[in-house]
Amino acid sequence: MSALEPRDADADADVTAPNPAAVLSHPTGGGSLLDRGHRALSVGIVSVVLMIAFEATAVGTAMPVAARELDGVPLYAFAFSAYFTTSLFGMVLSGQWSDRSGPLGPLTVGMSCFAAGLLLSGTAGTMWLFILGRAVQGLGGGLVIVALYVVISRAYEEHLRPAIMAAFAASWIVPSVVGPLASGTITEQLGWRWVFVGIPVLVVFPLALALPAIRRTASGPADPGAPVAPWDRRRIRLAFAISLGAALLQYAGQELRWLSLLPAAAGAVLLVPAVRGLLPRGTYRAARGLPSVVLLRGIAAGSFIAAESFVPLMLVTQRGLSPTLAGFSLALGGLTWALGSWVQSRPRTEPYRERLVVLGMVLVVLAIAAVPSVLIDGVPVWVVAVAWGFGCFGMGMVIASTSVLLLKLSAPEEAGANSAALQISDGLSNVLLLAAGGAAFGALGGGAVGRVVDAAGAAAGTGTGTGSHPAAFVAVFLPMAGVAAIGGWVATRLGEGRGGGKAVASAPARA
Repeated sequence: MSALEPRDADADADVTAPNPAAVLSHPTGGGSLLDRGHRALSVGIVSVVLMIAFEATAVGTAMPVAARELDGVPLYAFAFSAYFTTSLFGMVLSGQWSDRSGPLGPLTVGMSCFAAGLLLSGTAGTMWLFILGRAVQGLGGGLVIVALYVVISRAYEEHLRPAIMAAFAASWIVPSVVGPLASGTITEQLGWRWVFVGIPVLVVFPLALALPAIRRTASGPADPGAPVAPWDRRRIRLAFAISLGAALLQYAGQELRWLSLLPAAAGAVLLVPAVRGLLPRGTYRAARGLPSVVLLRGIAAGSFIAAESFVPLMLVTQRGLSPTLAGFSLALGGLTWALGSWVQSRPRTEPYRERLVVLGMVLVVLAIAAVPSVLIDGVPVWVVAVAWGFGCFGMGMVIASTSVLLLKLSAPEEAGANSAALQISDGLSNVLLLAAGGAAFGALGGGAVGRVVDAAGAAAGTGTGTGSHPAAFVAVFLPMAGVAAIGGWVATRLGEGRGGGKAVASAPARA
């Protein structure tokens, strides 16, 4: 904050680590997230995000061991991208469903699919069945995330939206610290399957809190007096095409054979027109306003998640860390991500939002580029924790700001469709960049990483690989840093164009 304005006593008092309760109760422009009208809803939807956060941090820690036990290290990236592939369809479906009849239905169905997918993965006997479970979970995740955005657009005034986004980020703090430690301990003592089959229990509490509050405050169509719009079957077909196309490209990237060119070509044929039909006009050329907001979200999320997915695997197989320590090395990121999101929520930073986003992308680039330095034996592994902490701080500012800007540029009746476009950009970029990273990883010998296991570790099911393939990891991290650098340029184009944000938001969807 001091880089943007003179320091004073009030500014110094504001710079404290956020926590969910403090963020929720902070008033901005009248009212707060915990006043009588918002309290039950705020606690409920933050609890949903808290459950999702526990899942993400726990599963990421257990994934390297699951992939090795199922003989699926060559498909490691697919285990992550399958989630995002099916979530693309879920996002479009949820956007239409929410705009037609409110977010309650997609949220309930989405949470149920989320839990079912975890159970399927946790009981899988092969890597492909494990990936199928991740796909079911992704469908649920896509339904949930768009529905939550629609809840925010309907139930919270514009001046409260940065605060609820900051509360979402703050809810990741405890899971980021406890999740890897608990998941690593369970994986080492009981086995990785218990991580997956145990998480669905966490679904019950957030549903019990959130659903009644959503029913009271944000259910039904945005305009109850207007006729219910029919399902846009064209968009549903495009959503199916974008999911199938992304899956084919991911499969082609994993196989690395000449015959893989056929599914790759088929995937591109499906994907390109679907993307152009589902994203705002001008997205591909970074037109100012909403198109650049949507594009930046994809670039930032995709490059960061693709890189982060390989961090635990690198630390386990190249530096000999246990799954617990490998996951715990990313724990600081939960706190700094929340801090970055909290910074953007402060009223005094609003005039500097675009600068904050640019700064955030610079930090992301530096973090991704610094992580592979630990492949050099003389570099201490704590460098990963420090670098990722700074990267997560940048992501906290970027992700929350793009969410706030999207809702600002969207009319109420378009919140579902535009939120779906934002999440499609996010999820599709994750799929494509994970596919590219996975292909590069496999081409340079990454499929052999972790196959050599020390005897003691093999007996416990948590051994660390001793094979050395540092080039395979470098081929993932450095290109992702380059992609994030492009995002830094896109971040300079978030301001409204001459036509105004609302006009851009209302334009027919063509990327």
